[in-house]
Amino acid sequence: MYVPAHFAARPDAVRNLLASPGAANLVTMTNQGLLATLLPFAFNPAVGEHGALQAHMARNNPQWSSVPIGEALAIIQGPDDYISPSWYGSKAEHGRVVPTWNYSTAHVYGELVVHDDAGWLARHVRHLTALHESGREEPWTVDDAPDKFIAGQLRAIVGVELVITRIEAKEKLSQNRSAADAQGVASGLRSVGREAGAAAVERVRP
Repeated sequence: MYVPAHFAARPDAVRNLLASPGAANLVTMTNQGLLATLLPFAFNPAVGEHGALQAHMARNNPQWSSVPIGEALAIIQGPDDYISPSWYGSKAEHGRVVPTWNYSTAHVYGELVVHDDAGWLARHVRHLTALHESGREEPWTVDDAPDKFIAGQLRAIVGVELVITRIEAKEKLSQNRSAADAQGVASGLRSVGREAGAAAVERVRP
């Protein structure tokens, strides 16, 4: 990933991208070419030296059974937004402004481990469900469904775990703009309902 120094993600930002419940594109190179699947994941910091991303996919998906060549890659996306030049205070000063795109992303590389084991899968789906159901007034749990049904669902999936070897992360959040321009971007994003993007711009300011 091309990462200019002023857009390099700080360690705390990387930890937040990994720990926030979400989905990542898992990309592997195989003898059949590149394969990719968007998967909800959970970060487990206790696995390996740098932690692991744990997920699952349909048993019928050929990606899990295709032997990867080299490292696997998971692409995690944080907030991303179109940035209008009209939000910059400098537009009125000299007009030398153009549109751009703000974003946070992490490219997570590692060894792909397959878990075709009902016990691992059961623990994983319970943990993943709890991550996303927490905070709800009446959170759904795996135990709300019949045991026989859940057993059938588990037989239809396979666990995949990316044991992390390295991470490249970037946050392009108007750090290269003046304080006035960045504040204009944050205000502009809020005006169109993009609170997460606005908060991200404010977070990276000195």
